[in-house]
Amino acid sequence: MTGTPALSTLEATRGPVITSQSPDYDQARSVYNAMIDRRPLAIVQAVDVADVRTAVAAARESGLDLAIRGGAHSVPGFGTVDDGIVLDLSAMKGIRIDPEKRIARVQGGCTWGDFDHAAHAFGLATTGGIISTTGVAGLTLGGGIGYLARAHGLSIDNLRSADVVLADGTFVTASENEHPDLFWALRGGGGNFGVVTELEFDLHPVDTIYGGPMFFELNVAEDLFKTYREWIAAAPRTMGAFPAFQIAPPLPFVPEDRVGEPFALLVSCFNGSDEDAEVLLQELRAVGKPVAEHVGRMPYPALNSAFDGLLPPGLQHYWKAAFQPELTDDAIAVHLEHGTQVPAMESTMHLYPIDGAVHDVAADATAFAYRGANFAPVIAGMWPDPADNNANTEWVREYHAALEPHTSDGGYINFMAEDDQSRIRANYGPNYERLAAIKKAYDPTNLFRLNQNIAPAE
Repeated sequence: MTGTPALSTLEATRGPVITSQSPDYDQARSVYNAMIDRRPLAIVQAVDVADVRTAVAAARESGLDLAIRGGAHSVPGFGTVDDGIVLDLSAMKGIRIDPEKRIARVQGGCTWGDFDHAAHAFGLATTGGIISTTGVAGLTLGGGIGYLARAHGLSIDNLRSADVVLADGTFVTASENEHPDLFWALRGGGGNFGVVTELEFDLHPVDTIYGGPMFFELNVAEDLFKTYREWIAAAPRTMGAFPAFQIAPPLPFVPEDRVGEPFALLVSCFNGSDEDAEVLLQELRAVGKPVAEHVGRMPYPALNSAFDGLLPPGLQHYWKAAFQPELTDDAIAVHLEHGTQVPAMESTMHLYPIDGAVHDVAADATAFAYRGANFAPVIAGMWPDPADNNANTEWVREYHAALEPHTSDGGYINFMAEDDQSRIRANYGPNYERLAAIKKAYDPTNLFRLNQNIAPAE
């Protein structure tokens, strides 16, 4: 390989290095969010830790920007870069499940679909995301909110250790006993501290669950949200459920004449008996008869991938996030005003509950500081046509701005947009200064800066 010294250094990798001269360059540089169109100098498709170390060294020694890509789902486009190096981990998909110890070891290129498939064979799972094509590492490093959070905490609360390649090329394992400061920072601090090549998780007995989506008329949305507020607070932790707004897609259980109309949506996931689930869900159905529903017993991976078909790669994406300490009447009014105006079938607002086991962990025990919040809303603008970018981006921004008086200063890192860097201190609250100090210790030159960036302490 000829060209810059950085490209010559990359000759040592075992995995392929894709450049603009490669026939598959356009495919290799594409990411989930079609708004992002960047042209890297090189894309290193790493197959092992040695490749990762080589790519990190090439970026460090050349001064080139380094983007780390796992599942490629970064809405701000942090998994790619113009004229720099992309370190693509997607070929590193090894998973080992120890069913007796209930432990999973998962390489940095795995998606939650990969994880769920491997663990489900043993009737086990841990808290993952809502879209199964999301990368395990990326979601976990930002916190990891999912269906199982009320019962088992965030993804980071189930993380036992992480193998990391640091900015200087050192390979370490971070855990409570080794590099505990780094381990603390990784649990919520995003990709600021190194390249995570493997993660070790605790697993829990989760085989089939009872749940699914229920679509309600918009004229009962206010009652649904108010009922949900009290209902979820009293529900057993084994119930993970969130309200949303959604334009009904063409699904077999949706009446044909209602496809394309906006609805209030409730998605449930109960790890318990059918009978107990139905008693709980009946309280919500009492608000108004669902127009359509697909609720029943299913494998956990089936629910955790239920939105995948609606959200393929190649859509336009613009998201905003917040933490809501309480779901007040005034906050519900904002959701009703803006959520009912959802602009595209792919777009949505999800209001995730983060009480239960999430509250069992102290706010300073991990980098994820908002342990007192009860809800995490994400306003996810997603649509196919770039011609709609301005109007639909404005819907997200106006919704988020209207919600701000009812939310905390910071929001969930994984749902932040590229223009949210000014919120970084607020996103970590009282944990920011400690994060900045750890950043200085492990990445003093800010090599890992293509993220919601924590600057090294001065």
